[in-house]
Amino acid sequence: MSKESINLPKAPKDLCFLETDFIQSNFNVDTFLQEHKKSTKLETMRDDLGIYLKLLRSAMIDLINRDYTDFVNLSSNLIGLDKAINNLQTPLGQLKEEVMQVRQTLDDEIIAITRNITESKKIREYKQSVFSLQHIYKSLNKLSLILSLSTFLESPAKINILEQAAAEFNQLHFHMSRCKLDIINDKRNEAEKLEQSYMSHLSNFFLACVQEKNYTLLVHCLRIYVTLDKISDAENLVRKEIVSPLIYSIISIENLQTDLLGLQNIYNRLLNILSVELKQLLDITLHPNRLSVKGFNFLVNSFWIDVEEKIELYIKCIFAPGDPIVFHSRYVATLEFLEKLEAECTTPESLVALKENLQYKNFLKKWNLPVYFQIRFQEIVSGIETALTEPVSPTFVKGTLETLTKNDFSLHATSVIWESLQKIWNDNIYLYQLFHRFWKFSLQICARYQTWAQMALKEVWPIENEIGNSSKIEQSTKLNFLICLYKDLERFVNMLPSLLEISRSKLKQETPTVLKLLEDSLQETIKNFKTIRQQITEEIVNELLKQCVTHLRQVSDIPRLFRRTKRDVPTKPCAYVKNTIQFLVNFHADYKKVVPENVNNWLELALSSLTKYYLVSVTDVLTSVQKTEESLRRLKKIRDKSTGSISSEVQGISDDEKIRIQLQVDVQAYTNMITEMEISTANVHNIGELLQAVEAATRK
Repeated sequence: MSKESINLPKAPKDLCFLETDFIQSNFNVDTFLQEHKKSTKLETMRDDLGIYLKLLRSAMIDLINRDYTDFVNLSSNLIGLDKAINNLQTPLGQLKEEVMQVRQTLDDEIIAITRNITESKKIREYKQSVFSLQHIYKSLNKLSLILSLSTFLESPAKINILEQAAAEFNQLHFHMSRCKLDIINDKRNEAEKLEQSYMSHLSNFFLACVQEKNYTLLVHCLRIYVTLDKISDAENLVRKEIVSPLIYSIISIENLQTDLLGLQNIYNRLLNILSVELKQLLDITLHPNRLSVKGFNFLVNSFWIDVEEKIELYIKCIFAPGDPIVFHSRYVATLEFLEKLEAECTTPESLVALKENLQYKNFLKKWNLPVYFQIRFQEIVSGIETALTEPVSPTFVKGTLETLTKNDFSLHATSVIWESLQKIWNDNIYLYQLFHRFWKFSLQICARYQTWAQMALKEVWPIENEIGNSSKIEQSTKLNFLICLYKDLERFVNMLPSLLEISRSKLKQETPTVLKLLEDSLQETIKNFKTIRQQITEEIVNELLKQCVTHLRQVSDIPRLFRRTKRDVPTKPCAYVKNTIQFLVNFHADYKKVVPENVNNWLELALSSLTKYYLVSVTDVLTSVQKTEESLRRLKKIRDKSTGSISSEVQGISDDEKIRIQLQVDVQAYTNMITEMEISTANVHNIGELLQAVEAATRK
């Protein structure tokens, strides 16, 4: 009974449940109690259930009272039902027996009919076998007569006779397959002998047509082979009698070693077989737009299979990857040969047949490309490691400062890396089947160069001052190396896109996905190089600071120059100012024409840090002077108070004021020297704070 047909009495609204809760398909007492006890107490729920139980009982009594007559009639209608059922049993049993008898009769008739059908089938098969046997005798007699003609070989209508015999052989094979009599076994041997004799005549005639290049008769012969379903026999015949002797004379270790072109000449001579001896056969069987005979594949089954077997048998040494130069030339020559071979396949079906040929696949697998790549890898890596594992020294720099303005690399290591990258994609080394390996190798070389550059930054260099004439500066060897490394990395990064273009030109088939992967990986490499260039900039700035910061220590000596020395008011800067800036001035003069776009940036960064040091030193001196001045003033007051004398103002400029003036003069000279280097003070951090500090001190 569905929930819709159940008419429950309506529960009062003040109960903690609804009447529909009890008729849910998933109703469960425990669940009902668990859910409702959250909103009401168990005692209340008990009382509500009691109230609803009374409503249900009252509704049930009302239902019985309303339908009482139907309940009484239901029981009275069942009186005498068992007698009626017993009265039906006898006629139903008789009906069952009659049905069983009819069924047995039908089964007997079906068996009899089936037996008759089987006998009729046997009779038909026997008649058919007798009929086929008659035709077998006729065909054997006819074929014996045809093949025994003394004028058969000299007959000008030989092709017609062969075609007639082929048709007769088809009839013979058809009737022999249909004949079920034991006598047919005796005739099979006779038929096989006749067929062997016929195939011998057909083979000789076919070979003669191939040699004479008789196009019309050749087409007829091929159609005979198709008619007889002997396509493989024709392919094997051409391979054995025509192709194999020619290939045997071409593929030999002597021809491989003595010929100047080696394997290339062997392949050319093999292709000559296709263009001369087999040209007509290929034209007939492979060109769809000409008069063709379908089903043959002399290119694969007659030519290629024999070529592959002879190569494997006589010149197996070509697969050896020990000498990478020889291996590369032989593999490239082989690929060219296979491409020309594939070009001979003028239909998609023939091309698929060649590429799916098991010997074709195995032939390609015999070329051990991973070993060749590993040999090339070791060969190139050894040169790179030899150049990069040497301790960093001045010998790493190939040229002088003037070479930085050219497009050549300044460091020997960078030159080796770039030459190695170019070597990878050289036609004498690169193979397109190893494109993914060579691209990965290129990225590995770039990563190795990055690692070397980072390690070079951590090298501890002795400072070697190269003192030349007055126009030259004193530079640390490390500083010169760092600038060369920076410029090399800059040029290297600018040249990397050309590497991508080279690799793209080597791709056989360029797809957006592949191109995206190449570009992304190269951009990641370029990003890493730019990070290293930033690190080199920091090292260059540090190297410049090393040459300058030591002179700033003399700022703390300025108070000693004026205390109790009665020196005049200072008007000239101290020597340390020039000594501090001179190295940067010389650096700017030497490199501004070599790396103009970088020199100002490096100097601005170095001067910003240097000015910060200078500001700290000046601030320390001014603070010390102020404290000393205040101490002296307090002591003087105490002394005057103890003696009872009245202090008089000292005329003239005090020593402390002279110190402040000297600092102001020095700072101004420092700022002027920066300006003379064509460096904008606005780009130098802390310069404003430094000027403000000395000016504020002199105003006190």
